[in-house]
Amino acid sequence: MESKEGKLLNRLVNLGIGTWVDGIRLSHNLPIQLSLWNGQVFDLGIFENPVVRIHVRDPSALPLLFTPSLDSLTEAYITERIDLDGKLDEVVDTVYRMSTLPAKSSARSKPASQTKHSRQWDKTSIRYHHDVSNDFYRLWLDERMVFSCGYFESGDETLDDAQLRKIDYVLRELNVQPGQRLLDIGCGWGALVMRAAANYGARCVGVTLSENQYQLATERVRAAGLSDRVEIRLEDYRDVRGTFERITSVGMFEHIGRDNFPSYFSKIRSLLADDGTLIEHRVTNADSSKGNAQKPAGEFIGRFMFPAGDDSHLSRVTGALQESGLEAIDVQNLERHYAATLRRWAERYEQHAERIRRTVGETKYRTWQVYLAGCAHALSIGSASAHQIVCRKA
Repeated sequence: MESKEGKLLNRLVNLGIGTWVDGIRLSHNLPIQLSLWNGQVFDLGIFENPVVRIHVRDPSALPLLFTPSLDSLTEAYITERIDLDGKLDEVVDTVYRMSTLPAKSSARSKPASQTKHSRQWDKTSIRYHHDVSNDFYRLWLDERMVFSCGYFESGDETLDDAQLRKIDYVLRELNVQPGQRLLDIGCGWGALVMRAAANYGARCVGVTLSENQYQLATERVRAAGLSDRVEIRLEDYRDVRGTFERITSVGMFEHIGRDNFPSYFSKIRSLLADDGTLIEHRVTNADSSKGNAQKPAGEFIGRFMFPAGDDSHLSRVTGALQESGLEAIDVQNLERHYAATLRRWAERYEQHAERIRRTVGETKYRTWQVYLAGCAHALSIGSASAHQIVCRKA
């Protein structure tokens, strides 16, 4: 029998949600069916069949619906207070649409906070993101486990082919020659340095702060018979010494932090030979404003994925390059390639959903599910991009 407190809660819910639903249906006509923990069902639009179904598992999630933001809705899903049912791309599109409803949470207007990037903070951040488990990444990355965008010439390439094309594209842009020393900052599981050594004759050093990446990359180098040409180090880029004719930084720069742009590029300049070449590859924001612009899913990514990550506009990056004594000699927009990569990652992720759940648990599964699909959507609507910058000393 329902308690007196339960009856009161349901009565209050009915009064509040009924008014809210009527307003949404009239003003936005969303293709969403909303169901509550008590069995009640509401349509947020006029449709024959809903595109997305939202099930509220706990009354504590209601305020997040009444004052929706991208951050609050994804948090409710990740913490299992709501369930979402529908095609993943349509779910993400619907969540974006809900986040633009008139009622806004106060968090949406807050500027993004800047975090001081100490060596310990950066190590913790990298390991938080990349040391989920190697088995986890194997389930949805390509066979070489490349965690950056591929290169899709025709659009029909497999993920494995696209990632190999991207590595070769980077190495050809650098014009890597036999015997040259190549440094890969944030080397991941070693795919680029192994390719550079085996097929281009380079002598390579790859550095990472991820223990899991270091161990597996070292094993792979040894198994490929490349130990005489490739060295994998568990090392902060700030501690690297020596001179390198070629330097690559693919997908690592987002972890640096805006305040550290000058010191980062100054360090790279000190490592680069006078006639050397650098490739910097990173995700960028479409907002060129000088302030701390609110990024799509920015709060979510900062809290759950990349602690203190950064996706500054391209102009900020090129400006920091110039101030540090480097110059960009070529810039490529890889937005469509990254969008295609993310779509394939998301598809593979969904294909292996049950195995991923068993590997990392429901919360981590939902977190990465939202991240992959959300980033793909941000690229598809032009609020994020990816650029590759070829640089040399000024």
